[in-house]
Amino acid sequence: MKNILVSGASGIVGYGILRSLKKFGNGINLIGITIYDDSVAEGFCDFFEQAVPTNQDNYINWLLGVIKKHNVDLLIPGIEIDMYCWVEHISQIEQTGAKILLNNIELIGLCKDKWLFYENLIKNKTSLAIKSSVETNFEILTEKLGLPFILKPKRGYGSKGVVKIEDKFAFLKYQKDVGTLLMAQKFVGNDSEEYTTSAFCDGNGSFYCHMTLKRKLSKDGFTEKAEVVQLDGIEEALKILCNLYKPIGPTNFQFRRHNGVLKLLEINPRISSSTSIRSAFGYNESLFSVEYFLENKIPIQPQIRNGRAIRYIDDFIFYS
Repeated sequence: MKNILVSGASGIVGYGILRSLKKFGNGINLIGITIYDDSVAEGFCDFFEQAVPTNQDNYINWLLGVIKKHNVDLLIPGIEIDMYCWVEHISQIEQTGAKILLNNIELIGLCKDKWLFYENLIKNKTSLAIKSSVETNFEILTEKLGLPFILKPKRGYGSKGVVKIEDKFAFLKYQKDVGTLLMAQKFVGNDSEEYTTSAFCDGNGSFYCHMTLKRKLSKDGFTEKAEVVQLDGIEEALKILCNLYKPIGPTNFQFRRHNGVLKLLEINPRISSSTSIRSAFGYNESLFSVEYFLENKIPIQPQIRNGRAIRYIDDFIFYS
């Protein structure tokens, strides 16, 4: 039996990973951890541990204890704060004999700050970059980016905190945070041409397989509705980005199409929030990860079913 620990098990990524492994994985024990004692996480794992908050001083000692208690083989981060924390404690964690599902460490650091990532895209002269700025003068911004433009957190995940700016009055409410907390970006494409692509990358500048969903976002910034699509130009875009950043393992790329051309919104160097949707259509990046990092099994492009998915509120009942 393989013992797999998934963090952030009460969140959409965490329980998406658990559900994908529980439904399709064989010979796997799932250990879910979350700081909440009243979440749905227990319904999707074999063992549940209430976590110490990641930013507490005793978190790593607590985590090492859980790893030893359950003889964990692989740790999968379901929330970004854990991913960033585990990067700083790789040697301590791996001394237990467990492995960590982590992407290219340099890419993880680069993606932590969206402005630094944008500057790197520009440095590498890729046409996939969306024109952005940390200028605080509204008139100069509109000259550079046009109207409307968006403001987005330099650090964050999903599409949380993104604001569409239509006029100066709206901009002035956020002006003091531009450059420190926020960055401005040209508004490209439209909401009906947004795509999320997950690729399983080899760490050497290429990828083994991929899957793209055309998506509609919820108010929380995660995929609410999705449709399996074949996206023109996606393989060329992935080749460019994989060659630049050498991602390894499951990697999420988000795009919009603008005037017929793909533009990169961001890279998330981890399993995506739509992972449970992908697994339902035949692309199980969570299972690929277990097999790749524990068994050195290289994933192949699966046959992906066509269709669409809608997320909705459901009830999970725990009987006494």
